[in-house]
Amino acid sequence: MGDLRVVVCGGGAAAGVGTLIVAAAGRGWAVDVTATQNALEFIDVAEVVRASGKPVRTTYKFAPDGRRISPPADALIVAPATFNTVNKLAAGIADTYALSSVAEVIGRGVPTVVVPAVNSALASRLPFRNAVQSLRSEGVRVLLGPEDGWEPLPPGRNDPHLFPWIKALDLVEEAFGLTTVDRGVPMRS
Repeated sequence: MGDLRVVVCGGGAAAGVGTLIVAAAGRGWAVDVTATQNALEFIDVAEVVRASGKPVRTTYKFAPDGRRISPPADALIVAPATFNTVNKLAAGIADTYALSSVAEVIGRGVPTVVVPAVNSALASRLPFRNAVQSLRSEGVRVLLGPEDGWEPLPPGRNDPHLFPWIKALDLVEEAFGLTTVDRGVPMRS
């Protein structure tokens, strides 16, 4: 299929990233995972390494000549994307490896899906709503709202089991014009 970069941010839903990695690998993607420092508190790094077959990246890898390099990406999923990450990304703030690498991939026009993991109070904030709109205006697919079937829950009612990992993968593949038949998975109703 291609190279899929997954950027995982800190939050309860991050613990389920293995679901995405296993599904993507099963569909033929080579998966490279970048985790924010906060995400490391939520994910099982050893399990992510087993599922992806690659180390979890938290910083740039330096080439022998000192250049910063990141693995190639044919597609990108940022999930769960925190309130802070969505706002910083839209504002062009790239003060971490994860944000910098995501900003660059978006700038290259690589199909990107961002799945916010925010509660309804944070999602109602004007800066967040503006950030989502800004990212969408750049061609980023932000999975959020009734039309996407993914809406924030009230504060304190987070359910990481409901996080739309597979929907994010489906949306990335739609950017390549793939259908469920092309992916070799059963049609969903």
